[in-house]
Amino acid sequence: MTNIAKNTICLWYDREAEDAARFYAKTFPDSSVGAVHRAPGDNPSGKEGNVLTVEFTVLGVACLGLNGGSTFKHNEAFSFQVATEDQVETDRYWNAIVSNGGQESECGWCKDKWGISWQITPIALTKAYTSPDRLAAKRAFNAMMTMRKIDIAAIEAAFRG
Repeated sequence: MTNIAKNTICLWYDREAEDAARFYAKTFPDSSVGAVHRAPGDNPSGKEGNVLTVEFTVLGVACLGLNGGSTFKHNEAFSFQVATEDQVETDRYWNAIVSNGGQESECGWCKDKWGISWQITPIALTKAYTSPDRLAAKRAFNAMMTMRKIDIAAIEAAFRG
């Protein structure tokens, strides 16, 4: 019997849950693909024997990919927020997602080719806009509002004034 987590994020895919899980596993540390379960019978989203669910972990978070069909689409109401240490790590994750059929958005957000939203958020940005120095925080925040991928040097320069 499969060990079932008490709480798992279930992400709906059309037919590409396994592809998405493998991409996440190769892109992010502490990520892996677990069991792949095939449909025991025909269903509205596929045929018997097709991949139905995929157990995977993204940055230590338990997830389940469900090949549920084309009925539902992802939107920005759900996103993974990834805290990055430096510009190299920020660039690596952002570029991996965008160059693999994803798309850029605003303020450190991007979307993978399956429609999942990602916030690639440098720790330096979070520290800047949560600073008790509210004027410096506002300058950093305003700088972020003009960006797609976050430029840490520009955030730090705006923070300093």
